[in-house]
Amino acid sequence: MMKRKEKKILVVDDDDRHLHLAREVLESEGYLVHTHASGFGVTGIVQSFRPDLILLDITLPGLSGDDLAAFLLADDRTRHVPIVFYSSLDETSVISSTVRRRVRGYIRKGDIEELRSKVRYFLHNHCPQAMNEAFSRSRLYAVE
Repeated sequence: MMKRKEKKILVVDDDDRHLHLAREVLESEGYLVHTHASGFGVTGIVQSFRPDLILLDITLPGLSGDDLAAFLLADDRTRHVPIVFYSSLDETSVISSTVRRRVRGYIRKGDIEELRSKVRYFLHNHCPQAMNEAFSRSRLYAVE
């Protein structure tokens, strides 16, 4: 009998409370979670940890998550990993960044049920081809 592969999630956020909460919630769902408190060094972590999903805060100091997403998606070594913004910014700003960077969607910080359901959705229903803007907008909320 083949054992099901445990899904791996990388959470990048400079706020320890959100890192702790995300780890606690996602590990309780059976995911293997790695957290990182800075935008710097993420490319190496992605290459070694090989996550199935990256939850990325937009407002990281020094190297914003918005810019980091662009770097990850432009790099042949990391572009295959789905990125979801994990943010407490206002919805208009998050939607704008999500569409501009062509990431898979976003999750609002602090909403545990949204975190659970959207992570499940993104891990099991993400589309491997490059997303155009219409596809991106149709999947923005990630819950059908």
